[in-house]
Amino acid sequence: MARRKELRVSPTLRTGLLIGVAVVAWTFFMGVTRWYLHPTLLNLFWVVIPIQIALLVVGLRSTAAANGYGKQVLSGTLASVLAALLVFCGSLLFTTVAFPNYFEEIRAVQAEMLAKAGKSPEEVKAQVEAMVSMQTPFLQALFGAIGTVVTGLVASLVIAAFARKR
Repeated sequence: MARRKELRVSPTLRTGLLIGVAVVAWTFFMGVTRWYLHPTLLNLFWVVIPIQIALLVVGLRSTAAANGYGKQVLSGTLASVLAALLVFCGSLLFTTVAFPNYFEEIRAVQAEMLAKAGKSPEEVKAQVEAMVSMQTPFLQALFGAIGTVVTGLVASLVIAAFARKR
C-alpha cells in the first residue's frame, strides 16, 4: 500500500494565517453590521488586538517545548508579519471593494460626533478636513499592517517569557 504524504503546516505559519483571517473577518463583521458608523460600537474595532494576542498565546504554547525565548519571540513576530500581509490585503479589499464609501461615511460620523461635542461648524470642518489626508485605503491598510507587526512583537516578547521550554 502506498503511504500518503501528510501535509504539515508549521505552527508559525498556522498562527499567522489564523491571526490574519480572524482580524480580517472581524473587520468585515464590523462592516456588515455597520458598527463602524455607531459612535460607541466603532470602538469594538480594537477587539482585533485581543484576538491577535489570544491566537499568539495559543500558537506560542504549541512551540514552547521546542523553542527558547528568542525563537518564541521570532516565531510570534514572523506569524504577525504573515498576518500583517493578510490584514493589509483585507483592508484594501474592505475599503475599495466591499465598502467603497467607508471613508466618506466615517467622516460624516466624525463630523456628527464633533458637532454633538459642541464644536462650531468651522471647527468641525477643520478637524474633519485635517483627517482626510490620512484616510486613504493604502494608508489605512499600511497602518493596520504596522499595528499588527508591532502588537505581535510586543505581545511575543511578553508571551515568550511565559510560554517557553524551561
